[in-house]
Amino acid sequence: MTTSIVSVPPAAVHDRHEVVLGADTHKDAHVAAVTTNVGLVLDSAGFPATAAGYQQLLAWAREHGQVHRAGVEGTGSYGAALARFLRTQDVEVIEVNRPDRAMRRRHGKNDTVDAEAAAQAVLSQRATAVPKDGVGPVEDMRLYKLAKDSAVKARTQATNRLKAVLVNTDPALREALAGLGTLALITACSQLEETKWPGSAAAVCTLRILARWIHALAAEIRDLTNRIVNKGKAAAPALLDQYGVGPDSAATLLLTAGDNPGRLTSEAAFAALCGVSPVERSSGRTHRHRLNRGGDRQANAALWRIVLTRLRDEPRSRSYLQRRTAEGRSRRDIVRCLKRYVARDLFGIIRLAMSPPITPTA
Repeated sequence: MTTSIVSVPPAAVHDRHEVVLGADTHKDAHVAAVTTNVGLVLDSAGFPATAAGYQQLLAWAREHGQVHRAGVEGTGSYGAALARFLRTQDVEVIEVNRPDRAMRRRHGKNDTVDAEAAAQAVLSQRATAVPKDGVGPVEDMRLYKLAKDSAVKARTQATNRLKAVLVNTDPALREALAGLGTLALITACSQLEETKWPGSAAAVCTLRILARWIHALAAEIRDLTNRIVNKGKAAAPALLDQYGVGPDSAATLLLTAGDNPGRLTSEAAFAALCGVSPVERSSGRTHRHRLNRGGDRQANAALWRIVLTRLRDEPRSRSYLQRRTAEGRSRRDIVRCLKRYVARDLFGIIRLAMSPPITPTA
């Protein structure tokens, strides 16, 4: 059910002209605002964050004019489903960041103001970013990676708890398992029997449960890794063939690019998104650049791992390291440069693999 918040009679301000939609998204409800092409706010209303609510929102917006563009906050979280729905209805979706603090100090903060600001950001072209599609093999990879990361964390915690139990258990039991590596220790604990250690029955039961849980988590991690690899091969098969690019690094970079990497205007935009593009900090007679501390830090870490792997035993990277070191550059600066180069190369592979094929004209 829609609840009107502000209202200007539509018939008085348009005759089916184009209007711009803005949306401030939340978990249970979204607030939308409609403006004219000159920024006049026509109306705003709230809608439930459901499939029926999305249809009501768009139908309400189209009562005020033709809707071709929409600015949506939170396209990667609460607004993801709304953004997908709008795209299926031939509405161009623009990703809108929340208003800056200075603007909020001047105009206040509520959902209606944020929805109006989203529409105004599209009109003024302060917001131009195209959000990720959220539909395709990369989105599947994101879900698999989410489950895998949770399983890896749980396995680490279970392993630490197993070793903590072993430290405080009966010395005879502890000495019987002494000297084993982690994998051998877990296997041995999974086969423990309480009848052989009657004085430590509780410890034996706990060690066995933890060890079997670790084995189950390891099996889930292997299965999820295989699923991630298969999706990675479906999205960009050449990416996994690149030196130093493993399943996790490939998944992280593909998640950063999204299912529609064509939304990024250039490889420089991808580098900035990964936080590997230098930021100029010049003033007066001082001309310098500093490290980019923005961007996707997980993608930045993935590029760092790839570079370190290549510096260890990849001839081209080692040659670059030696040449730049002879020029007086530090290893840290060289790694930063290599991350930028790797981002350029890998984005070219991703965009080539995932760009829609060009249909020849007759």
